[in-house]
Formats: sequence, structure tokens, C-alpha cells
Amino acid sequence: MRQVSRVILLDAQQRILLLHGHEIDDPTDDWWFTPGGGLENGETREQAALRELAEETGITDVRLGPVLWRRICSFPFAGRRWDQEEWYYLAHTTQTAVTAHALTDLEQRSMSGARWWTCEELTQAHETVYPTRLAGLLRRLLDHGPPASPEVLDTEIV
Repeated sequence: MRQVSRVILLDAQQRILLLHGHEIDDPTDDWWFTPGGGLENGETREQAALRELAEETGITDVRLGPVLWRRICSFPFAGRRWDQEEWYYLAHTTQTAVTAHALTDLEQRSMSGARWWTCEELTQAHETVYPTRLAGLLRRLLDHGPPASPEVLDTEIV
């Protein structure tokens, strides 16, 4: 099981940053997802969250908050199945310019940009977004604040 830290990054306008990805050989098979990735070399989940955010977005001016959610997911991508335990951290920033500067080869071939979304835009989106209930989770976060302890989300198997 791959251990993954993800970031729910909010700007001063309470917009969330999502990355746009696609299957390597089929750009029409696309989706939006939160920044993050696997833990490396004994780093903590918090260290992985900040490292991945910096690598994928160039954003380093971040206040990392609590773990909001945890989930198990399994999905096919790039010719293999990925089984992951993901931890979602809340973070805030005033830095909104996005410049990926340390992508892996796989990320370079499968990521096609980033976008700041309002909760309303996310709620009305017809695109695929992971985790699949992100719009409702974000609405609850904005209305009620972080949960007292991390919420375990439904397992997602694609």
C-alpha cells in the first residue's frame, strides 16, 4: 500500500487548487486532483505534503494545518494499478502563481496544468474530480471548519 500525503490548498479567497491530469496515452481520459504524492526516504507525512506541493506547484509559502480526511483508493494509471492510503492536509497560502518545477517524468507526461476553483465552480463541474465527493467535502469544510479528528472517506476503487 503506497502511503500518500495530499494537500487541500486554499487561497485568501477560499478557492482550492486542483491539478489537471490525464492518462499518458489518452489526453481525453482526464481528471482533476489535489496536489500530493508518495512519502520518500523516511520523511513524515507533513514533510511529504510540503515537498510534493512545492514540486508540483512551486508554492512554498504555506501554512500547513491538520489532517482533514483519510481514504484508501485503487485505480489504474500508466499501465499499472495503484493502491494507496491517502492523508489530506488542510493548507493556506497567499501565493497563487503556479509553476511546476520538479515533476517526475511520469508527471511531466500526464499533467497538463492547474486551476484555482471556487466551491461553487467545483459543485457545478462536469469534469471528473478526485476524491469524487470533493465538492461536498469542501463545502462542509468552508461552512464548519476542519473536523475534530480526520474523517475516514469511503474507499474508492476505479
